[in-house]
Amino acid sequence: MRLLKTLFNRLSDSLLVSVPSRIKAARDFASAPVLRLVSNKTAAPASSDSAAKRAPSHSTGQLEALEEALRKSQAWFLARQDASEGYWVAELEADATLTSEYLMLRRFMNCVDPEREHKAVRYLKSAQLPGGGWPIYHGGPAEISASVKAYFALKLSGVSADEPCMVTARACVLDKGGVVAANVFTKIALALFGQYDWRGIPSMPPEIMLLPKRFYFSIYAISYWSRAVLIPLLIIFAKRPLCRIPSEQGIDELYTEPSAQIDYGTVPPFNKDRAWFTARNFFINLDGLLKIYDRSPVEWVRQKALKGAATWMLDHMKGSGGLGAIYPAMANSVVALHCLGYQNDDPLVVKAMQEIEDLEVHDTVYVNGQCVDAMHLQPCHSPIWDTALLINALSEAGMPQDHPALQKAAVWLLSKQTKTVADWIISSPGSEPGGWYFQFENEQFPDVDDSAVVLMALAKVRLADEEQQRAAIRRGCRWVVSMQGSDGGWGAYDVDNNKIVFNYIPFADHRALLDPSTADLAGRCLEMLATLGYDWTHPSVASALAFVKKDQEQDGSWYGRWGVNYIYGTWSVLSGLRAIGEDVSSPYIRRAVSWVESKQNPDGGWGESCLSYGDVSQSGRGESTPSQTAWALLALMTGGVTDSFSLARGIHYLIRNQRKDGSWEEVRHTGTGFPRVFYLRYHWYCQYFPLWALAMYRNLKTRGTTRADELRQQTYQSGQFRSPR
Repeated sequence: MRLLKTLFNRLSDSLLVSVPSRIKAARDFASAPVLRLVSNKTAAPASSDSAAKRAPSHSTGQLEALEEALRKSQAWFLARQDASEGYWVAELEADATLTSEYLMLRRFMNCVDPEREHKAVRYLKSAQLPGGGWPIYHGGPAEISASVKAYFALKLSGVSADEPCMVTARACVLDKGGVVAANVFTKIALALFGQYDWRGIPSMPPEIMLLPKRFYFSIYAISYWSRAVLIPLLIIFAKRPLCRIPSEQGIDELYTEPSAQIDYGTVPPFNKDRAWFTARNFFINLDGLLKIYDRSPVEWVRQKALKGAATWMLDHMKGSGGLGAIYPAMANSVVALHCLGYQNDDPLVVKAMQEIEDLEVHDTVYVNGQCVDAMHLQPCHSPIWDTALLINALSEAGMPQDHPALQKAAVWLLSKQTKTVADWIISSPGSEPGGWYFQFENEQFPDVDDSAVVLMALAKVRLADEEQQRAAIRRGCRWVVSMQGSDGGWGAYDVDNNKIVFNYIPFADHRALLDPSTADLAGRCLEMLATLGYDWTHPSVASALAFVKKDQEQDGSWYGRWGVNYIYGTWSVLSGLRAIGEDVSSPYIRRAVSWVESKQNPDGGWGESCLSYGDVSQSGRGESTPSQTAWALLALMTGGVTDSFSLARGIHYLIRNQRKDGSWEEVRHTGTGFPRVFYLRYHWYCQYFPLWALAMYRNLKTRGTTRADELRQQTYQSGQFRSPR
C-alpha cells in the first residue's frame, strides 16, 4: 500500500510541476493539448528508490502553482470591492425573457425610450438561436414561451415580421405549437395587449386575499416569490387593462389556427388528464366555476378584496428595492398601480420604475459581425450572496480575520440584518427577526440560504465591536433555526411551504408555486450550526440528518434546488455533514463521493446541464465549468478525499483554465431560479468557488486540515457565538 501511495503522490504532484512555465502558458487560453490522465497503458510501478529520489521541487512546484493561482484570484477580487461600502456584487444574468418583458412594460406604460429600445432589440437579436428561437439557458434548445415573448417584443419595437430573424422565429414558434403552447405568464402578458383571450387564462379572483392567513388555501400558503408576483396580478386580473396596438404589431401569425376558433378547454393549461378524476382535473373544473363568479362578483366583497391586495402591495413596496426585489413582481406592481389609477408621474410609480431601471445592464453584443451597444435586464441584484460567499472563500484562502477588506465587508453585512417582522411570521409564529436577504434591500423577505452563509462569513471575521457581532450572529442563528420545517429540512423563505396540491392548479403550470424543504438548504444549515460552535447535540441536528438521509438519491447524490444541480446539491450536503461531525466513512457518504468521482469529465473538470432537471439521466453530465468543477472538488474534500487522482485532475483543470488576470471564464447557467423554467448565471460563481476549492486543497495538502475546520474548532472551544441555554 505504501508503494501504491508513493506512485499516486508522484502522479498527483506531477500534474502541477514546472509551475511557472505552466502558469505562463495557461491562458488566455492554453493552446497546448490537454494532458490525458486516462489511457489503456499500464503505468510502470515506481520503485521505492525512485520515490526517494523524487526532487523536492515537485512538492514545491505544486505549492507554487496553488499559491500563484490563489494570489492572482485574491488580487482580482480586492480590486473589485466597493470602495465606499465594502460589498462585492456581480451581474446576475437570466435569459432573454426579462428583456422582452421590459420592452412590453415600457410600451404598456407609454414610456418608451427609443435609445433603450434600440439597445434591447440588439440584445434580443444577438440572443436568438440559429434555428430561430430563444433559449432559457446557455446551450439550451429554443423554448416556446421565451420565443413568443421575444418575437412580440421585437414587433412592438418596430421590427418587421419580414426580417429574416423574424421569419425563422415565427417558424420555430409554430413548430412548437404556436402561442397556445406558451405558459400562463406569457399569455397574461399577451392579454394586456389584446393578443390572447382572457378566457384562456386561469382565474385568480382577488377574494382569496380575504381568506384567513392560516387557512389551507391562503395566499400565505404559497412561496414568497409567488405571493409577490400574484398579489399585484389579482388587481390586474380584476381590472383587465388593455394597451391597444396597431394590428401590424400583433402576433396573429403565431397561432396555428385563428384565435377566434380556439377551444380553450383543449389547450394548455386547461387540457384535462385522461383519467376521470385527478387533482388537476378537479382544479380545472373549479376554474370554470370561478369564471362564472368573475362575470358577476359580489361587488362589496370584490372591492374589499381589491383593497386588501392593494394594501398588501403598497406596504411591501416601501423599501428601496421594489416589490419583492425581483423583476416579475416589480413589473406587476407597476401595472397594478396603473390599474388603481396612479399616473406615470406619481412618486410611487416613478420610484417603482427607477427600481426596475436599476436592473438594466448596458454592454455590447455582436450583430452581423459588428460590436454594438446593447442593453438587457437582470432579475435582481445579489450583493449579500456574493459578499458572504466571497468572505468564506477568502477566509479559506488564508486572508487574516482582521484584514481590512473582510472587516469592511462584514460591517456592511451587519448593517443589512433584518429587524422587521414580516410574512415569515405566519409560518413561524413567535420568532424574532434576524435574517438576511439576497439583494441590496428586501427587508420583508429574508431567506435561510443567505442568512446561513452570512452567519458563517461573520463568524470568520474579527471585528472591533465583538459584542455587536456576537449579538447579531446569535440573533441570526435563532431566526434560521426557527425556520426549520417539521420534516427536519429548511425551505428558503417559509416553514412547511409544501402543500403540493397547489402545483396542480391551472395557474401553476410552471410548478414553482411552493418553497418546500430541500437538501441543499439542510446541508447549509448544518454547516452554519457547526461554524457557530454547535455540534450534533443541537436540537435541530438529528431531524436535519434524518431529512438529508431520506432525501438522498439512489445513486448517492442530492438534488440541488438552488444550483445546477446534483453536483451543487451533493456539495452542499457533504459540506454540512463534514462540518457537523458525521463520520465520512459512513456508507451513504461514500456513495455520494463515488457518485461525484464517477461524473468527472475527460478534461479533469465537472459540469452539469440544466437538462438534468427534466431528465435525471443527465445528472452530473455536461461540459466542464469552473464553478461546477469547484463544487465537485469541495464535495470530494469535505467527503474525506485528500489523496485522489480525481482530486488532482480537478485542481489541474482549474489552474490550467485560470486566466492571466486571476479570473476564470464561464458562460453557462449554473444557478437555478425555478427548475425547468428559469435559470441564472451568477457571473462570479466561476470566480469565488474555484478560489475556495484551490484554497481548501492547498490547506489539506500543507496542513492536513481546512481553514474552516480550524476556525470551527476555535469557535467550538470558545463558545462565543452559541446562545446561552
